[in-house]
Amino acid sequence: MTSPAVPTPRLGIGMVGYAFMGAVHSQGWRTAGRAFPLPLRPELTAICGRDAGAVRAAADRMGWASTENDWRALLTRDDIDVIDICTPGDSHAEIAVAALDAGKHVLCEKPLANTVDEAAAMTAAAARNPGRIAMVGFNYRRTPALALARDMIGSGRLGALRHLRLTYLQDWLVDPGFPLTWRLERERAGSGALGDLGAHIVDLAQHLAGEDLTGVTALTSTFVEERPLAGSRGASGGAALGRVTVDDAALFTGRFPSGALASFEASRFATGRKNALRLEVNGELGSLAFDLERLNELHFYDGTAPDAEAGFRRILVTEPEHPYLSGWWPPGHGLGYEHTFVHQARDLVQAVADGIPPSPSFADGLQVQRVLAAVEESAEKASVYTPVPPRNDQ
Repeated sequence: MTSPAVPTPRLGIGMVGYAFMGAVHSQGWRTAGRAFPLPLRPELTAICGRDAGAVRAAADRMGWASTENDWRALLTRDDIDVIDICTPGDSHAEIAVAALDAGKHVLCEKPLANTVDEAAAMTAAAARNPGRIAMVGFNYRRTPALALARDMIGSGRLGALRHLRLTYLQDWLVDPGFPLTWRLERERAGSGALGDLGAHIVDLAQHLAGEDLTGVTALTSTFVEERPLAGSRGASGGAALGRVTVDDAALFTGRFPSGALASFEASRFATGRKNALRLEVNGELGSLAFDLERLNELHFYDGTAPDAEAGFRRILVTEPEHPYLSGWWPPGHGLGYEHTFVHQARDLVQAVADGIPPSPSFADGLQVQRVLAAVEESAEKASVYTPVPPRNDQ
């Protein structure tokens, strides 16, 4: 007689927010246990938003079992183990600190907070609740090609690193008639392209290099300083205008303790670029190059090969031996943007089950926040070189 299958223990998820990030996080939670054998079964228990009708429609569309209209209600529910924060940055600290102190695990979208002080408070809450997982959502770490790049750098294939060049370019703000949204208001978003896009490439640079930036020199600019307020009318009958209080673009350079140099460019005014995250890492023994718009490929230059065979070669990152690919399709059948969130959910579930610190942790998110603050300080002081305070994980 066949013994009945032992059910996999559940892990109840409560998510705050239901727009773009809420949709991709939902996809990640729905799919992780179907793609990978997990020790705990993620369950889409409750989704939270202030608009009851909109959050109910989102729950029906994305597969959530119930809804709440106040995030505090999620913290009192015994059927919820993880709080997933997909809200604007001005609410991250309040929700995360309360959730950790209520005994919940937390996944928080990037950037971790709007200020260093808020990020430090979140990191302190994680430290005083050591049995809780506190992870920040830098999903691009979990692109298989970039995970492979990290492995190759860590194993010494590039030797000592010399240069890292990272750009993240979008164009959705090129039209000056695009309305003023929360992402253009400092009090809600913290910063503009710097926090929205620059946070990702700062995290990737530090993650790939295996060390933290020690200082930066920066420029920022706001190209369109006023934008139409949605649903409003000015004295002339046209839309009333509101002031943009964040940067539209940021360019900065940085230095690592090893002596490696890095350059960064983040812009939402790069006409024709939709989601162009590109990087190149140069080392004494070789180089790696990656383009998010070709995310199943990693280009590798082996500087130890004979000159007659020299040249960048394409690695198609779809083999089952590559990071995360054991759960997916036969070689050559590529993955996409959404899969990074499936991998994120998988890694968080595994961290909860194993009781191990997550990566990236809130301490990692705090360090990125310190870099972003140094970039803003440098730009405000005519691009003076500005040290980044060293990490002291709490």
